[in-house]
Amino acid sequence: MTRKAGRPRAFDPDEALRRALMVFWERGYEGASMTALQEATGLTAPQLYRAFESKERLFERAVRLYQDEYGFGIRSGIPLAEAVVEYLDRAAREFTTEPGRGCLVSTGLLATGQDAQAAAAICRAERDHALTGLRQRVADAVARGELPETADVAGLSRTIGALIQGMSVQARDGAGYEELAHIVTAAQILLAAVSKG
Repeated sequence: MTRKAGRPRAFDPDEALRRALMVFWERGYEGASMTALQEATGLTAPQLYRAFESKERLFERAVRLYQDEYGFGIRSGIPLAEAVVEYLDRAAREFTTEPGRGCLVSTGLLATGQDAQAAAAICRAERDHALTGLRQRVADAVARGELPETADVAGLSRTIGALIQGMSVQARDGAGYEELAHIVTAAQILLAAVSKG
């Protein structure tokens, strides 16, 4: 009797997903070929599809794992300026430390072809969620009097978001923590100026 081909006996879906995440993080969605994903997970293409349905679904689950294990947001309960500096400094450290460089959500899928639109939408939704959180945090700072009522809430929140995304790109290009820390200092000066109105 012939045994049907299937997953390896030692197949661990969580470990396979973790290994796929590292491939996506390093190469981006389109750069992560099925061959690279197979090599990383130890699964054949049919086994990958049986386990995760499609490359897009595998990427979606990898993004969720990334957010659970490596994602972070701006802290509440402290003054906005302090929270932003802490947020950017953590980004500078995280983006320049192994296991990956940069942020998977910020830079893992920006320019894409037609075949990657579903995966692009996954990352866009995560970025939109982060921007909504930033906007709410800035609006709260205005309501508490930390920022003047004339503060541009949408503009400031998008600026902070753009700094995070830019830091991710620079980290992917090889910038180290010390270089990205200059951005944190510049943001601190910017926030002090905005606070004064």
